[in-house]
Amino acid sequence: MGMTMSQKILAAHAGLDAVEPGQLIKAKTDLVLGNDITAPVAIKAYRAAGFGPVFDREKIALVMDHFTPNKDIKAAEQCRLVREFAKEQDILHFYDVGEMGIEHALLPEKGLAAPGELIIGADSHTCTYGALGAFSTGVGSTDMAAGMAKGIAWFKVPAAINFKLTGAPAKWVSGKDVILHIIGRIGVDGALYKSMEFTGGGVAALSVDDRLCMANMAIEAGAKNGIFGVDGAALEYLRDKVSRPFEIYSADADAEYDEVIEIDLSAIRPTVALPHLPDNCKTVDEAGGIPVDQVVIGSCTNGRLEDLRAAAAILKGRKAAKNVRVIIIPATQLIYRQAMDEGLFTVFLDAGCVISTPTCGPCLGGHMGVLAKGERAVATTNRNFVGRMGHTESEVILASPAVAAASAVTGTLSSPENL
Repeated sequence: MGMTMSQKILAAHAGLDAVEPGQLIKAKTDLVLGNDITAPVAIKAYRAAGFGPVFDREKIALVMDHFTPNKDIKAAEQCRLVREFAKEQDILHFYDVGEMGIEHALLPEKGLAAPGELIIGADSHTCTYGALGAFSTGVGSTDMAAGMAKGIAWFKVPAAINFKLTGAPAKWVSGKDVILHIIGRIGVDGALYKSMEFTGGGVAALSVDDRLCMANMAIEAGAKNGIFGVDGAALEYLRDKVSRPFEIYSADADAEYDEVIEIDLSAIRPTVALPHLPDNCKTVDEAGGIPVDQVVIGSCTNGRLEDLRAAAAILKGRKAAKNVRVIIIPATQLIYRQAMDEGLFTVFLDAGCVISTPTCGPCLGGHMGVLAKGERAVATTNRNFVGRMGHTESEVILASPAVAAASAVTGTLSSPENL
């Protein structure tokens, strides 16, 4: 029996010739990730276990991004704990205020994710790096602690679903629309503990930023990971970021999939997820007109330069509706500078938006845009659970940057095609 991309990476890191779905393995990790919420828990477990030096100071990344700059005393104490640990262990990849970014945008930018690597992180959206041909997945904080100490993690080898992409998306359709369409089709448990493998000629029509967005949201379908094959676009993205050797894996011709689902990208319309699950999806044509109080454009899903450019293309020469608060959050310091240098900040400020330092902030109802009772946001984030961005009686609609920007202008959920 042949193996999928994910199975090949797991087998290689476990020192095995082959693995099969359901098999339990121990595998060596190439990177262990934590943030200011999950790393403190891992560090306390690490110390309680009596671990000494970390397995490799260059293969651990600690990113202070969720509640930073610190929003309150508890957040400050959490970050201080991580800072002290990073100093004590001489962690090379420690990113704090002034040099940090939203972790899943920052790590690819820094060249910390490469094809064929195995990455674990104490954050569910660690699956983002599958866009670059890595096997990456979220783990618990105690698994992170063991990973930091030993450089090993255990896995149950996932089965896979092959999403065969064809065609090319229309002008205002992005990777966010594609992944929402897919989640709406299969459900939030449609890929439970499986690998979502994206293949087919349509992949070439998606930018690397599109792919990062799609892999990021694989977890919202219950998947263990999402993964793309490595093509010329991915290699060009990696060219000036990764200098270490890496191995590119591709699925065997006889790899077994639980299902093959064909997706015609040209047929996908601008799509949103209505409250309160990522699979409550409709096209904007079907759902448009809902009043909006706040728009958030950012997050580890859609805070990259391509996303900000899409939003600016809509907002240029226009004003946000008087009743709508619009928050723009570049995902990293580099993206912040690039957007500023391109003049995107002028567009956003002229439109009446506020621009934040990189932070996860409002995505998890932490800060920089918490919703009050009865308020509704259109957000380019990845989750819209009850109370996700604030009050349990608030609502979040997930959308692409283009749809979010159009909604900011009209004050209601809107398609950019209708402006």
